[in-house]
Amino acid sequence: MPLGTSESEGGVNFALFSRHASRVRLELFDQHADATPARVVDFDPARNRTGDVWHLWLKGIRPGQLYAYRVDGPYQPEKGHRFNFNKLLLDPFATAISPLPDWDFGAVRGYNPDAPEQDLVFSKVDDAGAMPKCVFTHEHFHWHDDRPPRHPWSKTVIYETHVRGFTIHPSSGVEHRGTYRGLMEKIPYLKELGVTAVELMPVHEFNEGQIPRTNPQTGKPLRNYWGYDPVAFFAPKASYSSAGGLGQQTLEFKEMVRALHHAGIEVILDVVFNHTAEGNELGPTLCFRGIDNAIFYMLASDKRYYKNYTGTGNTINANHPVVRDHIMGALRYWVLEMHVDGFRFDLASVLGRDGSGKLLADAPLLEWIAEDSILRDVKIIAEAWDAAGAYEVGSFSERRWAEWNGRYRDDIRRFWRGDDGMLGLFASRICGSADIYAKSGKGPEGSINFITCHDGFTLNDLVSYRDKHNEANGENNRDGTNENFSENFGAESATTDVGIEASRKTQIKNFLLTLLISRGVPMLLGGDEFRRTQGGNNNAYCQDNETSWHDWHYLEQHREVFRFTRGMIAFRRAHPVLSKEQFYSDAEIRWFGAHGGLPGWAGPKAKQFACLIHEDAQRALYLMFNAGDEAIDFVLPPPAQGAQWHQAVDTSRAAPQDMFAEGEEPQLEYPQTYLLAPRSSAILLAR
Repeated sequence: MPLGTSESEGGVNFALFSRHASRVRLELFDQHADATPARVVDFDPARNRTGDVWHLWLKGIRPGQLYAYRVDGPYQPEKGHRFNFNKLLLDPFATAISPLPDWDFGAVRGYNPDAPEQDLVFSKVDDAGAMPKCVFTHEHFHWHDDRPPRHPWSKTVIYETHVRGFTIHPSSGVEHRGTYRGLMEKIPYLKELGVTAVELMPVHEFNEGQIPRTNPQTGKPLRNYWGYDPVAFFAPKASYSSAGGLGQQTLEFKEMVRALHHAGIEVILDVVFNHTAEGNELGPTLCFRGIDNAIFYMLASDKRYYKNYTGTGNTINANHPVVRDHIMGALRYWVLEMHVDGFRFDLASVLGRDGSGKLLADAPLLEWIAEDSILRDVKIIAEAWDAAGAYEVGSFSERRWAEWNGRYRDDIRRFWRGDDGMLGLFASRICGSADIYAKSGKGPEGSINFITCHDGFTLNDLVSYRDKHNEANGENNRDGTNENFSENFGAESATTDVGIEASRKTQIKNFLLTLLISRGVPMLLGGDEFRRTQGGNNNAYCQDNETSWHDWHYLEQHREVFRFTRGMIAFRRAHPVLSKEQFYSDAEIRWFGAHGGLPGWAGPKAKQFACLIHEDAQRALYLMFNAGDEAIDFVLPPPAQGAQWHQAVDTSRAAPQDMFAEGEEPQLEYPQTYLLAPRSSAILLAR
């Protein structure tokens, strides 16, 4: 122990779990594309095996050494075993994987693809030349005085982005485009915006070239851009390194984390522990499948096949003790060695299923993650659903777990689209969604609020398209959700119509204002602050091109939206009453209809209401929302004695009248009423 590689007494210990293996071989390589190893070492089952762990100490191994395994045992798919000694296997604990840009998954299958599908005939093809190799890395790194920022949820504003897509566009202006170092170069921008955390889409090693389709519009190959198909849980993506992929990626990732921490920005990783890139029974043999398939995956009653609760072909057997240990080891590694501050768990409901697929009331892995002594200070966020029908928003595990609030997204979109009967739901969402979280003992900090995320429309496209336009994905526009609750304001796609463009800009500001005044934890999709567009594609997982990349020309074109976003983040920070980690008390908030009195909660056609939020005895905020098609004269409640109403924000107005800096808000000329334009929102400040 530990599993993987570890330096010891002038050498390196190699340790690999396999319960059902009969033979294990370690192969050392000089070059990552070599088919023939420079050295082969066989494990002696009598001397080099303790329980289920095969272990071997070698002298003279240096950082950068390339290695991989071969594991033999029964090839009996009908019993769940798929051992094949002809297949080179990755170490599941490898901390770096050598780059292989043209990795062909078809060349690394453990069965003969020319045989009938149901037979899964054993393949005798040696695939060493088609496989990347593991890289032994030296973990020493000078962190200097690095300390995690540890922002409380109440002060957290998350920025979701993609390491490559954030800076790969030529307009990014960085020297090291599309890399960890390129992201470092953009830290001043993130600081200016005011976010406190970056949530990075998957950085665990994956294969960009695994998609066999081409773009029907251009004929170019489609790429696995998002990376939700990991091949190694401990290894940072090599192609995101500007310095090389033979261990340099590990060092550069650490440098990025250290630099972000120095700027007061936390690093949250989007992690995929619910499945791997090995896919279904027809997928490649890369790692777990060849090491001990029957342990690591949930298998169907006919063990040739896999249970598929992820929509990707296989499901990790996450609550098997061995697999739990592996996942916990990965999480601890990223915290202890890589200094990350939190994790967002993709399809986290899968992690609550037992080996038969049943959802557990107290899933051991989820409790362990929440209670682990090493992970106690990190942020843990669940995507509280999966592809097999589980939807646990509001009831996911214990209080330590925050959740992506998909109902927040949908209800806010529907209210601002003008749907009937949304007043009460909208009010609940901006107050922290007590109707969703209170019953499970969670507070508003349990709700990760978002309007948009990587999966779906960008904010610009949400107000520019009524329908998805995913033709470029090569799936005949069948992929991606059809329920976007979007509105195009009279034209599908970009337009030169001044009126439509003005409506879209106001609506974008409405969404941003709503997100940043809501109790809970706001998450902003990277690029929304300058109206990044994907051309109506709401499932751009395979678009490693300008469809997905951040085009920084938009920052200048839509500087007004950037200014508004930055201003609303600052407004939230200046008014901590908006982000408390408790639900509002009756003494803190009062509700009003546009003409005074109570809102028309039960009225299906009601589209306007307001709320008065008390900050202290003298200071208060008055928030007004008008999702209707007509301007409304809101009657204002009297402020505290000696205070006056001042205009802080109005989404219907053009800059600089749409938002005023703290202390510069103009006093209202007519303090009894406020005329709010159609489909707009405003904030008044009493002082």
